Amino acid sequence: MSPIPDFDPSRYAAPPAADDRPGDRRDGAVYHYTSRIVLAVRVALATGRPLLVRGPSGGGKSSLARHVARVLEADYVDQVITSRTQAQDLLWTVDHIRRLRDAHANQLRLIEEYVLPGVLWRAFDPVSAARQAARAAETRPAGTAPVHSTDLSPPRRAVVLLDEIDKADPDVPNNLLVALGSLEFLVHDTGETVRADPRGTPLVILTTNNERDLPAAFLRRCVELDLPVPDGARLVTIGRLHFEADLNPTVEAIAGLLVPGPPQADQPGSAVVSIAEFLDCVRACRELGVTPGSAEWREVVEMTVWKHGRAPSQG
Repeated sequence: MSPIPDFDPSRYAAPPAADDRPGDRRDGAVYHYTSRIVLAVRVALATGRPLLVRGPSGGGKSSLARHVARVLEADYVDQVITSRTQAQDLLWTVDHIRRLRDAHANQLRLIEEYVLPGVLWRAFDPVSAARQAARAAETRPAGTAPVHSTDLSPPRRAVVLLDEIDKADPDVPNNLLVALGSLEFLVHDTGETVRADPRGTPLVILTTNNERDLPAAFLRRCVELDLPVPDGARLVTIGRLHFEADLNPTVEAIAGLLVPGPPQADQPGSAVVSIAEFLDCVRACRELGVTPGSAEWREVVEMTVWKHGRAPSQG
């Protein structure tokens, strides 16, 4: 049975880092946890179930997975799901273009030499995934076998992010039931069964923007977490993690102006400030020297936060 790691984000002593990067942070260097978020990760680790994270766009779903990997000192792999993604793409793919080219050149190999490991294969069993990738390497002479690893040390745990699972065709979640439920799957093109090593069971994190209902059978196999709507206090805490300390007064002023009261996500027509948009607003004010509350500030807010007619009714 896989040992359950002690997930304690407070032990990850990453100092607040100045957010000098344009756009979204992709490094997972900082994250603000609530007690419920910590518990959800611990439950997913304890049960071996995927963690399905719900919430609006820009609410910190994807960055949670990256930071969890840092806290666990685990390998991190991810794939953004699109409307064209099929379940098998996450397990393995076949390089049909190279196979067709080799056929035209009378250099066709066995089908298993065109199989490429997908993101879940790499997370479940990185050793066999590396072996298969070497087997399918285009530069390796046909018919030669890749070197097999003799390293018997426990594999590093992996955190794998399947981002925006609700973008996929409705059949995709159902076709992943076996792989995510039992942490194993059969690669039909090679006859190999890929199993997660019990010494380092991977943590699969899926995100959804709630744009499409997911199948009930799929949901039964997941631990679910709804990220909280950020109130002003949480925005301030997150802003302090992302920006230098001397910007704290600006962070507090902007949070107070954008979220003057408690979150109202459950009320029809109410406007909610996403974390990503809040950080964009702070970054714009810092770089352009805009004072919160000024006339120019209102225009900056319209461009970064209150977009698409989302401005609060109180003006």
